Amino acid sequence: MNKLNKQRVLSTLVLLAVTGAARADINVGVSVSATGPAASLGIPEKNTFAILPTSIGGEKINYIVLDDATDPGQATKNARKLVTEDKVDVLVGSSSTPACAAIAEVANETQTPQVAMCPVDLPAAKNTWVFRAPQHNSLMAKALVGHMKETGVKTLGFIGFSDPYGEDWLKQITAAAEAAGIKLIAVERYNRTDTSVSGQVLKLVAAKPDAVMIAGSGTPAALPHTTLAERGFKGQIYQTHAAANKEFLKVGGKAVEGGILPIGPVAVAAQLPDSHPSKKPALEYIKLYEAKYGPGSVSSFGAYAFDAYKLIEKAVPAALKAGKPGTPAFRKGLRDAIEAEREVAGAHGVFNMSASDHFGLDERARVLVRVQGGDWKVLSGK
Repeated sequence: MNKLNKQRVLSTLVLLAVTGAARADINVGVSVSATGPAASLGIPEKNTFAILPTSIGGEKINYIVLDDATDPGQATKNARKLVTEDKVDVLVGSSSTPACAAIAEVANETQTPQVAMCPVDLPAAKNTWVFRAPQHNSLMAKALVGHMKETGVKTLGFIGFSDPYGEDWLKQITAAAEAAGIKLIAVERYNRTDTSVSGQVLKLVAAKPDAVMIAGSGTPAALPHTTLAERGFKGQIYQTHAAANKEFLKVGGKAVEGGILPIGPVAVAAQLPDSHPSKKPALEYIKLYEAKYGPGSVSSFGAYAFDAYKLIEKAVPAALKAGKPGTPAFRKGLRDAIEAEREVAGAHGVFNMSASDHFGLDERARVLVRVQGGDWKVLSGK
């Protein structure tokens, strides 16, 4: 081989090496609750990862999706497997707050960015590597209390999950209610797997509150609502945004008619004005999802997975400048880029992350609705 040919071969090898480095796969590790009490949340999230783009900026992206069965212990095992065996660059999940908190422990320990699909609240020391796609509970609580105040509610009863989701909602609704001069007069708790809450509801009804707040998620959120209706409670019943799926409506039936809750824009995209910044991405997601799974199949929970992708997609170009996928430098670059994101429009709202705010959503991420005719009817955009 002459000198010129050797130079050509070497140049080709260098080019292939550089190209290969630039095109290293980006691995996204996902843990969802496709089974268990949070399955009505996790299934549409799992479905969404099957329809997301498979490349970002020319880089191949792989989604490794595992089921944690709504079990924090399994969520921990999934996260460790994804990080140590699959060498993922980012963790996404899970569907329930306890499972999200479990994954957050692994994310912080291994310095792997996490985009949670639940509004898990963490102390500052454990917040560094964790971002959220859903709205903060305080943002939604203030919308509900605003409606309570407008409609003359003076006393409030509360029943919520006996886990971090329920406890955080109790904290947020108590603070917002007190600020509005509304007195919390009865507090009850129940488990996600409970089949009866008759005892708790009897105590709530006996306290005679003007309204009752239910802090549950998915189909288990319907149980206190239907039981209150059976016991003849006539006051207003409020739910959280974690009840905003069609399975909740099916399970609750006529008993949940009239219920009020704050939801993300995607759930009522067709009712939004064209000027709403989330209308376009929300309709984009709905079209994408329904093309695969059929008309009327879309869920607001699946849209959290879509928004998680949007956050990752926006961050990848900057992260690639920091290092190759599969390296600590890339993971750190991805974390830093997500934290610096501004005005990223998703199906649920517009994200403006910062070092002190890893939720990044404002009032544009909530719409107050009433259950009417087995669907959501917009009350206001506040």
